Amino acid sequence: MSIAVIGAGPAGLMAAEVLAQAGAQVTIYDAMPSAGRKFLMAGRGGLNLTHSEPLPKFLARYREAMPDLKAAVEAFPPQALRDWSEALGQPTFIGSSGRVFPKAFKASPLLRAWLRRLDGAGARLLLRHRWTGWDDGRLLFQTPAGQRTVEASATILALGGASWPRLGSDGAWVDVLAAKGVKISPLRPANSGFTVAWSDIFRNRFEGQPLKGVALSFGGQTVRGEAIVTRTGIEGGAIYALSADLREAILRDCEATLHITLRPDLGLDELTTKLSMPKGKQSFSNFLRKTANLSPVAIGLLQEAAKISDLSLPSQSPADLARLIKAVPVRLTGSAPIARAISTAGGVAFDELDDNFMFRRLPSVFAAGEMLDWEAPTGGYLLQASFATGAAAGKGAMRWLNA
Repeated sequence: MSIAVIGAGPAGLMAAEVLAQAGAQVTIYDAMPSAGRKFLMAGRGGLNLTHSEPLPKFLARYREAMPDLKAAVEAFPPQALRDWSEALGQPTFIGSSGRVFPKAFKASPLLRAWLRRLDGAGARLLLRHRWTGWDDGRLLFQTPAGQRTVEASATILALGGASWPRLGSDGAWVDVLAAKGVKISPLRPANSGFTVAWSDIFRNRFEGQPLKGVALSFGGQTVRGEAIVTRTGIEGGAIYALSADLREAILRDCEATLHITLRPDLGLDELTTKLSMPKGKQSFSNFLRKTANLSPVAIGLLQEAAKISDLSLPSQSPADLARLIKAVPVRLTGSAPIARAISTAGGVAFDELDDNFMFRRLPSVFAAGEMLDWEAPTGGYLLQASFATGAAAGKGAMRWLNA
């Protein structure tokens, strides 16, 4: 049995490993000159493999897609991923936030060990092979030597979404599958930043600076964390956690108002009392810095909000100023481009697949990873579902072939 796995990211490599261990003849194809490029990018700041929270809470992070991903994640849960990493010589640890990382804190040692194990299991890796569809039932690839056709008993597509296309996942597969009648939800940015019409003064002074220890609120949800001012808007971990709801609100209403609590650790009454102290001869910015312990970028954000609302901050009462510090409005006007997003929402609809992750319209063709219609926040959930669906597609292909 010759099986083609197209895409050498986490989902594709995991599917290939499952198949090779089951005795199948596996060839992995990838358009790029090397494997796992986006995986390596994910590990630049510390490879967050998965999360240690209880499985029911973990599964809820997948929101609407949870029923479709549940069986795959339960079959290959976070502990299984940690055991798999350790078997490759990369033991893991749980960070203070509950996130799970390899002790090496990098993706490259894990990927190297993984590719060695795949090679030892007989899986072949062919790079610079860009899949472009089918030709009379055969897989069609564009290579440096020209077009090439390949026959396969089964094919697993693990082609990613459309974020960071320079790393390989450019979403070109959408047109190929749509031409076969496959239902695909539009690809949209997930875990992305958002655009804000900053004033030139604020943008030029505070671009790249973090708002630390803040709380962000939207649509009844509040997230503690950090946000970063960019030239065109705002991004960061706390933003990413709210990005799905913010994106949908902007698609619906053309804008969304995010509220940022600059001092979430102080109650409103306590903050009002602090702001009631005499200002003396110090500037108003110094007064805010000393009494409310606000950073220059936080004070700049307050001034930005006051300017938009035509308010004079020094003339505000301590109570009104405290309320503003507890909920600074920031008007978001759009999502950052999908090419700059961490991940992608949308993709192949789950009702196009059977329980083996095989396309109902395309017998012998399976799908896994980020090209499926699900999204999740950062924190280990993205990689966990990619690994889990890759394993599920690999097992599904073997069940189908054996049947």
